[in-house]
Amino acid sequence: MKIIVCIKRVVDTETRVKIGPDGKGIDLGGVQFATAPYDEMAVEKAIQLRDGAGEGSVTVVTVGPAAATKELRTALAMGADEALHAVCEDALGPHATTTALQGAIAGREYDLLLCGKQATDEDDAAIGPMLAAALDIPCVAFAHGLAIEDGKAVVEREIDGETEILEVDLPAVVTAQKGLAEPRYPGLKGIMAAKKKPLAGVDLVTGDDPTELVGLDLPPERGEMVQIEPTADGMRSLLESLRNEKKVL
Repeated sequence: MKIIVCIKRVVDTETRVKIGPDGKGIDLGGVQFATAPYDEMAVEKAIQLRDGAGEGSVTVVTVGPAAATKELRTALAMGADEALHAVCEDALGPHATTTALQGAIAGREYDLLLCGKQATDEDDAAIGPMLAAALDIPCVAFAHGLAIEDGKAVVEREIDGETEILEVDLPAVVTAQKGLAEPRYPGLKGIMAAKKKPLAGVDLVTGDDPTELVGLDLPPERGEMVQIEPTADGMRSLLESLRNEKKVL
């Protein structure tokens, strides 16, 4: 079982971001970075599938700045076997990122490609399906369950409160949803072993990107909270405010 996992270096979800002077990016001063949480789930699931099969390999790949070797080393410390890094200091749109990932894994054998359902910075949720389309292989997004049976991927995902079970031929792309796997914390043994595992640079392959980032804006600040007494008069006041002031009723 040969598995490739695409990961992304993102701003830590607990960081309070500020927009940079150009209005098109964030101020990186004092910002902490981490692997996108859904991508970590994908790495963990890949390791579990490999270990369950008793053979195979897990390769992690990223398109990102030179500093993203930190996130690749973390994946290696978790238990991945090797890492590929297409260095790109500029932010890329989904189409260019897909092209770069396709170029990074070109010529490699794989049975399964895993991604997080979305990164926690731009929330495009586009890379998995776009990569599958570029490679002309099946894709199942938002998986919270995944097993390999008889050379096929059996994937579970939630649809309108129900569980949908899909079976697709391999190779395929599956994107990780919450519940697919709980990422492990790398232990000292894994951290030391990661230093000896291969982390290779690969050529950055990009093409024309049809998307353009025009600007970033922070969401408007929340208004003051209004406390409503849990009485009949309070409920009446709430309904009148929603109807006459907020115009939502």
